[in-house]
Amino acid sequence: MPDLGPIGHAVPATMPTFAPGRRPLSPGNRAGLGAALVLLAVVSAVELADGRPAGFVGLLATVPFVAAVFAAWQVVLVVGVLATVVGAVFVGMAGDHDMTGLVNLMGIMLATGVAAAGATIRERQADRIADLLRLASVAQQAVLRPIGPQVGSLAVAGRYISATAAADIGGDLYEALNTPYGVRIIIGDVRGKGLDAVRLASIVLGSYRHVAYERADIKSIVADLDRAVARSVGDEDFVTAALVEERGGTLTIVNCGHPAPLLLRRGQVIPLEPPAPAPPLGFMPEVKARVERLEPGDRLLLFTDGLGEARREGEFFPTADRAWRLLGHGTVGDGLASLETALHDWVYGRLEDDIALVLLEYAGPDGGAAVSVPSWEVGAAGS
Repeated sequence: MPDLGPIGHAVPATMPTFAPGRRPLSPGNRAGLGAALVLLAVVSAVELADGRPAGFVGLLATVPFVAAVFAAWQVVLVVGVLATVVGAVFVGMAGDHDMTGLVNLMGIMLATGVAAAGATIRERQADRIADLLRLASVAQQAVLRPIGPQVGSLAVAGRYISATAAADIGGDLYEALNTPYGVRIIIGDVRGKGLDAVRLASIVLGSYRHVAYERADIKSIVADLDRAVARSVGDEDFVTAALVEERGGTLTIVNCGHPAPLLLRRGQVIPLEPPAPAPPLGFMPEVKARVERLEPGDRLLLFTDGLGEARREGEFFPTADRAWRLLGHGTVGDGLASLETALHDWVYGRLEDDIALVLLEYAGPDGGAAVSVPSWEVGAAGS
């Protein structure tokens, strides 16, 4: 016979039962509660040792304020009620029948209310900041899409290292695309930080993702990106960038005020400096391309200037000296992980600037790998 509920209805055998349980305290609540209880015990011990009638009861008003520094308002109220009870016990033990004891108790209750209000405001502000950080993180993830692990004939890995532990947000950018004109990769660094930098980075990447499929000449891409930056920024804003094109084993690099990529070949590290310097995007750069013939197994490291500026005690991270040992083995993803670990060890975990890293490996001719087509061009061939 099925079990009957309190009003005579059958209760299904599969209905879940809920047992009352206790939600564990958060670290902040534990810290606030612990600190408040310690202070309460100290004041109580001093009161008992003093021997005067309720001479230190007024100090119990500080207990809820200590809890409010870390804990939620509910914990603050509990601590305040406990402090009030303890104070009432001391007042009763002292036989204090004048207004002093009553005033002290009212002060504890008032302090509890004020501390609970302060804890509520602090929690709301913390929640608001957390929401903003989540939005900023989502915004940057939308800008920096995952790349790799294979783009055309190149194995590719990208990594973004934020200098701020609280938020992965900044103006460093990268993208790798397999176009009809070969694999094209950009890495860049927007002047400035924060949401304005992310906005400009999104403009550069949005333009690049379109024109990389449209322009046969990589120098034309630079001109298009320069116009996009100039339309979107002030006179003192700019974007440094390096663009790389791999087509049939030939590597073409144009550089707009950006750190030179490093070529890793047979144990050597070769900086691929441009034939002539050019200003960043936004300053009408006139670029000259550097052309290299790739060999199977060659690797290329692209990076932003945060890597070159990483230092400890005035000594910069020796990127070129360590590049082959860190990046020359394993997968390209493993190489970037090793570089990030070595970098954090070098600066003791304190970076001054965000860093974007892209590591490529050329495996040889791809045998006619399929070229990806932008979504807006799907079906265009048959029209």
